[in-house]
Amino acid sequence: MKLKFGPLFSDIFISIYIAFTLYLRFVYEANNQVSPLHSLVMGLSFLTIIIVLIKLKILNPNWFGLFKSKNEKL
Repeated sequence: MKLKFGPLFSDIFISIYIAFTLYLRFVYEANNQVSPLHSLVMGLSFLTIIIVLIKLKILNPNWFGLFKSKNEKL
């Protein structure tokens, strides 16, 4: 059985994850001398985790209904 979350949970999880990782990056960068390249690598690493979870179909975002899903017929 494959772990799979619904669209609403996925949307909420992604929103909280992005807000939390941005907060972590801002706090870390404020307390330490961080180069812009290091900051970009950290941001891309956090973003890659979400992209992989979406590609593995663990997270199934609906993007809060902003885009039409492929399964929805007109």
